[in-house]
Amino acid sequence: MNNKFNTLKDDDSGGHDQNEENSTQKDGEKEKTERDKSQGSSNRKAVVPGPAEHPLQYNYTFWYSRRTPGRPTSSQSYEQNIKQIGTFASVEQFWRFYSHMVRPGDLTGHSDFHLFKEGIKPMWEDDANKNGGKWIIRLRKGLASRCWENLILAMLGEQFMVGEEICGAVVSVRFQEDIISIWNKTASDQATTALIRDTLRRVLNLPPNTIMEYKTHTYSIKIRSSFRFFFFYYFF
Repeated sequence: MNNKFNTLKDDDSGGHDQNEENSTQKDGEKEKTERDKSQGSSNRKAVVPGPAEHPLQYNYTFWYSRRTPGRPTSSQSYEQNIKQIGTFASVEQFWRFYSHMVRPGDLTGHSDFHLFKEGIKPMWEDDANKNGGKWIIRLRKGLASRCWENLILAMLGEQFMVGEEICGAVVSVRFQEDIISIWNKTASDQATTALIRDTLRRVLNLPPNTIMEYKTHTYSIKIRSSFRFFFFYYFF
């Protein structure tokens, strides 16, 4: 809980096996690790509100990611890059996490905070997200921290009033601008996406001329695939 998120490190990759004996030993260790992880997952204690705490309607999980700009990203490499920070079930548990978090305005490079319902990964391909999309707002530098806090408090407080449609929210820190987005399950439900847009405009107190863009995740996946093809074809 006391760790600052700028201390998060990518996992180190292991070296090559030295001989067949080491290889066999490592295979055995790998099988044991996978077995232990599986058992740990099934035995993991559910996150629940503590005594006298104020429960949220859903449990949520904080995630963090950071990547090198300009490099094509596959879904596998992206999933390896996102780090789960922790899950909470009550207002009090949320504040325990949030009070120790670096604010988006203090992050550097290409960094992202994600806040999603427990069990939903912040990935386009996740089952809860794949048929959905996101509203995107591009912010000038200096506004991300305030807008991010207003957005996630509205989401946790169920101010969007769209049932189970909301999946999560993301704040993306970039060099020239910052971006916030809110993800929903059903891109084809125009009435719901319009309600999310209007609520987002209200909770962030956006000026009338603010540009808001809606992107489906299927479109984002298509664009990423095209970019990766272009990058490898022209640069390798």
